[in-house]
Amino acid sequence: MAWVVLIVAGVLETVWAVALEASRGFSRPVPGLVFALGLALSMGGLAYAMRSIPLGTGYAVWVGIGAVGTALYGMAVMGDAVTTARVSCLVLILGGVVGLKVLH
Repeated sequence: MAWVVLIVAGVLETVWAVALEASRGFSRPVPGLVFALGLALSMGGLAYAMRSIPLGTGYAVWVGIGAVGTALYGMAVMGDAVTTARVSCLVLILGGVVGLKVLH
């Protein structure tokens, strides 16, 4: 169960990162509220998962999921460049996340 919660918390990291950008420096209230809720749920999920997953593994997986999700959102929705080098780096991050889970 902790791993499922950790994965959901990582996805919520993407949600709050996107909402933070959309809030335009907290000048837009709805994205600001999505940011706050996403952040609280993401951190709560991370805290719960780390009750049974080691700190380094849990945090690295959480950050990796959030970073890859945010980068993919930027490429798919925001027009960020999609290059072989960028995609290769995201694959490396995902490989590290999977490796940490498998080697846990």
